[in-house]
Amino acid sequence: MQRWPVVLFLAWVCFLFFAGIGLFMSGFLLTRIELASSSSCSDPLVPPPWERQSLPPGSCWAPQRFSKAVLVIIDALHFEFARFDPAKTSPLPYENKLGVLHQLATAQPRHARLYRFRADPPTATMQRIKGLTTGSLPTFIDVGSNFASYAIQEDNLLAQLVQNGRRVVFMGDDTWEGLFPKKFFRSYFFPSFNVKDLHTVDDGILQHLYPTVDSGEWDVLIAHFLGVDHCGHKHGPDHPEMAKKLTQMNEMLRSLVDHLGNDTLLLVAGDHGMTETGDHGGDSEKEVNAALFVYSRTPLFGSGPPEEPETIPQVNLVPTVALLLGVPIPYSNIGEVMADMFAGDGDTVSAALQQLSVYHINAKQVDRFLQSYSLVAQDLPAEQLQHLQELFSSAVEEHTQLLTQVQGTMVPPELEPRLGSLISRFQHYLREARAVCTQSWARFHPPRMVGGCILIASSCLLCYMASELAMSSQSFCHSCLLYPLFWGPVGAAVLWLVHVFTQEGLDLLLVSSWAAAVSQLGFFWHWWAWLGLAFPMGILFFRCGAMFSDSFVVAEARVTPFLLASLVMLLVGKLHWDGRLTVPEGPKQQLLGFSSYRREIWYLLCLVAMLLVCVRLSSFFHQCREEIPQCRPSVFLSPLASLRNTRAKNLFYLLCVALLAGLVYAVQSWLRHYGNLNSSGPLVLFVRWGFPLVVLCIACYWAVASSADDSLGKLQELVQVAVVVFPRAVYGLASVGLLLLLCNPMTVFAKDTRESAGSIVTPYLGVPGSEVDFLHVIPQIYKRMQESQKSWLERGSCRATIAAYGLGSVYSAALVIALTLLGFLLMLLHSERLSFAFLLLFVEAFVLLHIHTLTLIALIPVGEPFSVPWYAVISWLLAASQFFYSTGHQPIFPAIHWNAAFVGFHLDHNTNLLPAVLVGANTFASHILFAVGCPLLLLWPFVCEMSNSQRKKLKKESREELQEVEEHMMEMRLRESPEEFSTALLRLGLKYLFVLGAQLLACVCAAMILRRHLMVWKVFAPKFLFESLGFVVSSICLLLGISLVMRVDCAVSSWFSQLQLR
Repeated sequence: MQRWPVVLFLAWVCFLFFAGIGLFMSGFLLTRIELASSSSCSDPLVPPPWERQSLPPGSCWAPQRFSKAVLVIIDALHFEFARFDPAKTSPLPYENKLGVLHQLATAQPRHARLYRFRADPPTATMQRIKGLTTGSLPTFIDVGSNFASYAIQEDNLLAQLVQNGRRVVFMGDDTWEGLFPKKFFRSYFFPSFNVKDLHTVDDGILQHLYPTVDSGEWDVLIAHFLGVDHCGHKHGPDHPEMAKKLTQMNEMLRSLVDHLGNDTLLLVAGDHGMTETGDHGGDSEKEVNAALFVYSRTPLFGSGPPEEPETIPQVNLVPTVALLLGVPIPYSNIGEVMADMFAGDGDTVSAALQQLSVYHINAKQVDRFLQSYSLVAQDLPAEQLQHLQELFSSAVEEHTQLLTQVQGTMVPPELEPRLGSLISRFQHYLREARAVCTQSWARFHPPRMVGGCILIASSCLLCYMASELAMSSQSFCHSCLLYPLFWGPVGAAVLWLVHVFTQEGLDLLLVSSWAAAVSQLGFFWHWWAWLGLAFPMGILFFRCGAMFSDSFVVAEARVTPFLLASLVMLLVGKLHWDGRLTVPEGPKQQLLGFSSYRREIWYLLCLVAMLLVCVRLSSFFHQCREEIPQCRPSVFLSPLASLRNTRAKNLFYLLCVALLAGLVYAVQSWLRHYGNLNSSGPLVLFVRWGFPLVVLCIACYWAVASSADDSLGKLQELVQVAVVVFPRAVYGLASVGLLLLLCNPMTVFAKDTRESAGSIVTPYLGVPGSEVDFLHVIPQIYKRMQESQKSWLERGSCRATIAAYGLGSVYSAALVIALTLLGFLLMLLHSERLSFAFLLLFVEAFVLLHIHTLTLIALIPVGEPFSVPWYAVISWLLAASQFFYSTGHQPIFPAIHWNAAFVGFHLDHNTNLLPAVLVGANTFASHILFAVGCPLLLLWPFVCEMSNSQRKKLKKESREELQEVEEHMMEMRLRESPEEFSTALLRLGLKYLFVLGAQLLACVCAAMILRRHLMVWKVFAPKFLFESLGFVVSSICLLLGISLVMRVDCAVSSWFSQLQLR
């Protein structure tokens, strides 16, 4: 069998797809250019000389109104959490809990005010911190680094404070440590990633908050609380724990206000909101609708608050705080000052003059940034920049003319209306500038996007061609590698020489993509004459075409199961149309005018009915998208700990444990049925005893996790230990099982028939000492010799001296064991009740394999046994996509199950790799299982050969004997034709990659063509990212599954070699 050529060729094809994905991403998800410039007090943006003379010492650009500021960030503080409605007699757990804000705003209307604080997507914490400190807009791709923060190099509010000698003290979320290293005068960081921990960060802040405020050794104090956000992730907003956490924040704010001085500004802000399920990251109304509360002991506003709170963008906080504290506005800010906070205690005219002054400074700063940015990036439309320049120039000109007519603060009555008009013009300019940046921020690189699409499309074509060529060319596995291995490095070397001579920087991604493209050209140049006909895959093309519709992408959780059911039903209809379901008509049937159906049709119809039931039941486990308001998320997605009904919690727990036990019983029964549990090897012993032990550990973990919040005292400490120990025990046991599977995957019990016949004399105690004893022994000796001679004569030359139990299913047994272990791990990473979805996954996969087997063997006996039809591969991948949604996932960032990162880990991680692996395994669980189990599509018909052949009773005795000899070979038929076996694995892998690649290509083309679509960042870009990651995960797991089959084949060869030495 050709092992390495098959694996290497599939790995090369995966590399081609990876290169195409990387090339397209580099053109589609470019980050905006960050300017290295920074503002300073000496910049020529200061007000006119007559105003500058009034600047107090230590102020830059504008008079300093406050010497100190406290910024309290309550993560995920939705506006509805901060609003207080006295009319509500029975509020929800998240309503009317921050009463101190309402009391301050009511009692001191000129000192306090509540705003709607609108966040810019993506609403992940790190991107919001960047927006709150730089005044700029993070790009879409930044969301990927939310848990791998990088230091902000762009000019920001903290850098300006430190540069101007202000002491900044921080306490809370340790994300700030990575963003602003060595910027704090004093800091108290606490781990932030464990979303199950509601108290560590908040309690740590409260321990240091009041002593720090009272000490006075600070100028700006930032406290970032995480309890509300973590409570939303763990329980959702509508939960008693949310009421407790918001009440704690209310008491904290009440005490904090009492510790503030008259020269201190208090800002209470939420970085983003949260959905009904407690998630965030997208751009839904609930996610972007946060709250901002401003308070000062001295009058801050010129008038009382409006009836409805004003909505302001989050970026507006940066220029406002900078000018209030007397420091320059950060260079890249595009926010607008909150002018009502600059009104002061004077009359209307003096207030308007002060507001006009800060607007003038703000507008000049934004204009300077746009001019600098347009010279570097050149991605802002020239006509819009020209329009903005005209708005700015006209406003500045009028402002200059107005100032020449103003003496000091005395404004002639006829000029007062012009003050309001000029303020409106500056506001219009600043808002237009922000809108232009928002619309044009995504910098696309069309040549790279097109190149990525072409590379992915040609890789799909290569998969199809190679799958057809492998069947017609016996030496294909060897020869197919020669051309890519030669032309790929040659192309990379040529590009490297070009860069050397042109003295340009070498882009590793561009080199890899170029090498992939050149290696493809070498392949196509040699094999072009073998190009086949059009693809007969309408269902697949329909699915790919649906990627271009945002409605279909949003409703894909319902579209995919429909396509799977339709494909199977069309298959049955096609078999009936082709006459495959009926037996040949005899004279009697022809006379009566009807046909009789095969007996297998009823078995097939039962399987189809089971498939439809699984498809229907799987719809009960879906997560909802914000675009479908009438949808309600499945109750099975929430953990058992969220259930308040103890009886229901216990019932669900028992059902989940029974499901695990049933899965172990089913797997062991299947292995025992085919003889794979007869040996005493380490792997078989692990399957017998290790599987129940894994189930026991998972059951114990579910028990302690579902009651962790109810335990008290020392029991609480014990539960915290158990929550970590039991998952790690599962990780360890599963790792041991996989290592045993890799080291010795043989589950075969060999028995020598010459020894198994038993001793000639049956056991008899004692030495024969009488005639009765000899009469017992001698007849047995004669009878056994007679039976042995007769058996030898009947067998003739076909002497079977070794009986091998489980050899006919040795390949499938290894895959079944691996899938079971992976299933245990993946179920551990999901909530308890999603184990029902995994049960449906395994049942549906089992049904699909039997439908494929029955169609290939029983109904189409003339079919090619070493070829897996396209419909089987497509249905297998449709099922993988179906259960992506049926395990509670959606291709959107708020639907990611971040809790999976802390299954077995109570404290924060030291590295981002492990949590990324755990969250990725949780997200792409169905992709992993179906990709690893893909070789079963080839193996399963051979495993089921015995049961199928037993149904076929041939009339002639000689054919019965031949059938009896051949029916037990099963998967050993594959070893009779090692070349065809390796070719079949290669073709199966290529078909799998082709279908995956076709779906990926559709997402890539949709994202490229619709890159200016209204829903591109909401629907198409997340879908492309999830599809790309799913392709990477699936292709790697496909290689692992095929490699496992290769490893078993190697072990089987060694086993046969040892037999020959006996």
